[in-house]
Amino acid sequence: MKFIQALQGETVWPPPVWLMRQAGRYLPEYRAVRAQAGDFISLCLNPTLAAEVTLQPIRKFGFDAAILFSDILILPMALGQGLRFAEGEGPRLPPLEDISTLRLGRAPGIYAPVLETVRRVRTELPEKTALIGFAGGPATVACYMLDGQGGGDFLRTRKLAYEDPGFVEAVLDILTEATIAYLQGQVDAGANCLMLFESWAGIFPAAQFRKFVINPNKRIISALKSRNPGLKIIGFPRLAGLMLAEYVRESGVDAVGLDTVTDIRAAQAACPENTIFQGNLDPLLLKLGGKPMEDAMRDILHAVRGRPHIFNLGHGITPDVPEANVVRLMEVIRAS
Repeated sequence: MKFIQALQGETVWPPPVWLMRQAGRYLPEYRAVRAQAGDFISLCLNPTLAAEVTLQPIRKFGFDAAILFSDILILPMALGQGLRFAEGEGPRLPPLEDISTLRLGRAPGIYAPVLETVRRVRTELPEKTALIGFAGGPATVACYMLDGQGGGDFLRTRKLAYEDPGFVEAVLDILTEATIAYLQGQVDAGANCLMLFESWAGIFPAAQFRKFVINPNKRIISALKSRNPGLKIIGFPRLAGLMLAEYVRESGVDAVGLDTVTDIRAAQAACPENTIFQGNLDPLLLKLGGKPMEDAMRDILHAVRGRPHIFNLGHGITPDVPEANVVRLMEVIRAS
């Protein structure tokens, strides 16, 4: 698998490619399956339908890796926190007040359909195509659990981090243990590698970033690697800024996803020499297409030539992206 070769530090050219949120609303096939499922959570917990939408972009575009179709908030739901997705508003959860309401023991039974999706996808994927399992990083998932919704600036989470850090750390401790078990289940079911999405890492100042982002990520990665020698894990500490290099050094990730605002050459200079990067085309450019997209792509490809790299976006693909632009993206990479 080209994708796993790159994660192992081999220089593969053209670089392997996949796109965050590559299975999603920009595809009419996905919209049809979503309508069949009835609602988003039902889709995530239906192995037949979730496997189908995971496979759709592989069949259509030939990406080098598929990523499990699910959501980072399946885990808090499995722990016993209510979850619903409001149309046009995103996720809604009752803001967490008492950690005793969370139940580690019940979670595997709730997320069992997700593990079945992994098994089905790995069976149906071409052997050359890697399957990425994933979870939200504990800090990011905690933001939703404590604030009760996404978007905005997670004011309650940030206040609690200052006023009651022990409570936040207790939530993170539960999430860390649950995430280890959840990701181990995905590996056992057939995932070839894993990704931790710390999408809201950038809201924490340096001291909190170390405590709430790096430390739990390090625990997860260490536990999984001790149980699975050779397992490769990608971290995505979005908007980490100058903390990126410390995250790479301390967390134990094998590769790091770069967000849109991070200059790839600056990241190369700051991070350990053998760091493998993933990214980081602006999703807006994938919507615009044409010369702006292709110029930016070629700049990234020029910056990473001669070193291991995974081509991706700096954040998820948006629903308004024309399929033709994704086709062109693949053509430019394959011809590089």
